[in-house]
Parts: sequence; structure tokens; C-alpha cells
Amino acid sequence: MLPEPRGPLSEVVVDALRHRPSSSALPASAVADADPLGDDVAVALHTLYELHYRGFPDVDPEWEWNPELLRFRAAVERVFLDALRSGVDGGADVEGVLDELLVEHVPGSGVSHHLRDEGDWDQMREYFAHRSIYHHKEADPHAWVIPRLRGQAKASLVAVEFDEFGGGRGSRMHSQLYVDLLVAAGMSGEYLHYFDDVPAPAIALVNMMSLFGLHRNLRGSLVGHFAAAEITTAPSARRMAAALDRLEAPAACTLFFTEHIEADAVHEQIMRRDVIGDLLDREPELREDVVFGVQATELLEARLADQLLSSWGSGESSLRTRRRWLVSQNG
Repeated sequence: MLPEPRGPLSEVVVDALRHRPSSSALPASAVADADPLGDDVAVALHTLYELHYRGFPDVDPEWEWNPELLRFRAAVERVFLDALRSGVDGGADVEGVLDELLVEHVPGSGVSHHLRDEGDWDQMREYFAHRSIYHHKEADPHAWVIPRLRGQAKASLVAVEFDEFGGGRGSRMHSQLYVDLLVAAGMSGEYLHYFDDVPAPAIALVNMMSLFGLHRNLRGSLVGHFAAAEITTAPSARRMAAALDRLEAPAACTLFFTEHIEADAVHEQIMRRDVIGDLLDREPELREDVVFGVQATELLEARLADQLLSSWGSGESSLRTRRRWLVSQNG
């Protein structure tokens, strides 16, 4: 079903999709004044991008390539992309930014550190809800870049994707393992069930992936993002597995993370050497784009971490309202 609008931009999108496609221009006057990393932009973009994924049952599929809707999306994308670019340092030192991802700061202060050391089961389930927006798609946005690559970079990225998609077994797809995790945690495994519950930071991460994947000129940024995700996942997954063991969580919850510990340690090397290495040998002009993809990922991950940790530190739910969360748990 269509999401709840959270401002004038998402209202325009949701209202349009409730009707048949037309050639009328969508009003974009509110784009310039919107918070590029706020809820309204996040919901508007995610709804527009979802037309390229599973779509919505009651929405005419002809909307996917409607020129006026695409023109409106481009306007919203520009403010989002400009905010990402202005929020990072930039540069062309690919090796440097990737090496920095491998540095383990002691003591750690991230979300996985908190959950490992002191988080409770309610906070863990809130984390599951936030991450469901990403993990329901898992590797889907990365697949957009495959036809944009050549040679070893293409072959190696497909090898990583093959693992993400369960090595040819539907029950082992990482997106399915996350559904199993949610169900084992007493939550809904329905696709995007918690979308209306999570605030902008969790949604913005997925929007960034879709943005990079759907634009050929951002292929280097998508590869940079994918590499950053693979490099940082294994140590984070190890901490999450320890947190779930401490909380005596169901085995299906832990399995999702233990699956990533070994797999992503291997993927890290493939992404660095065979994907990024070959890509930049062929197209060295993409170095800055790869760096941007890494840094934009760090920027948005940090915003999500701040949302979670500041809420929990204040004794509050990290979701939009506690009442909404309780209803969604019982629904």
C-alpha cells in the first residue's frame, strides 16, 4: 500500500499515484524549501523509486515511466544529491577512505556497540524495524550497476551478488533471512511493513542506493557504497551476533548476522581488488565518484546512528511514535 505522506512533496506523489497517469505537470514549487534529508523528501523519493522495484498493488504500472513524474523526481533528486555532496569532504583518495573503514576505534560508540553491551530487546527490535527498509531489498539496488560495468569488475560484482541472493537458493537470500529474523523476533516479515514507523535516516540510506543505481553517471558512487557496506558489515555483524547471544534471541535472528560475518569478509577483498581495482584501471576518472559513494554512506549511517542513540539515551523510542510501534507489533 502507498505510504503516509509526511509533507507537501510526498503528498503530491501519493496523491498522483492514486489516479491514472496523465500528462499534467506535478507541482514542484515546494522542492526548493524542503529539508533534503528530512522525512518529506525521504518518503517522496522512496515512493517514486519503489515504482522500479515491486510497485504498489493499486497503482497503475504506467506511472513508472511517466515523463511528468520522472521530471518531478529529478527535481527532488537534485536537492537530495546536493545535500549528500555538501555533507562530505570529497577527494580522490580511494585507498585512504577504504583503509579508514577498517580502523576499529576503541572504545567503540556505535549502535552495534550499544546493543552488544547494554541494549535491551525492545531497542533491538526497533533496530530491526529501521533496518528492514534496507534489508527487504538487500542487494536489489546494487544489481542496477551490473550492466554499467565491464570485464573483471562486472564478473566479480556479480559473484558478490550471487552470494547476496543466496547462491541460487531462495531460502538463503539475505532478504529472506531478514524476513526470517523479523518473524522469529515476533515482528511482521511483510515487505516494507515498518516503513511508516521509521524516520528519515533509515529511508535516506535506501534512497541513496536507488539514486546511485538508477543513474549510470553515478556507477562509481554505487560501487563505492557497495564496498563500504561490505567492509563495515563483518565487524558490525560480529557485535550484533554477540548482542543477540546476550539477549538469548531466537537462532533465526542470530543466523542473519553470522551469515554476514564470513561472507562479507571475503566480499571486502573482492570489492576492493577485483571490482574497484578493475573499474578504476579502466575508468580512472571515477575515483572521486567512488570516494563520494563511500563518504555518503558514512554520512547517512552516522545520521541513523545519531537518531537511534540519542533517542535511546533519552529513554525514548527511536521510531516515530511509541503508540504507532505498539500498534504495528500487534497488527
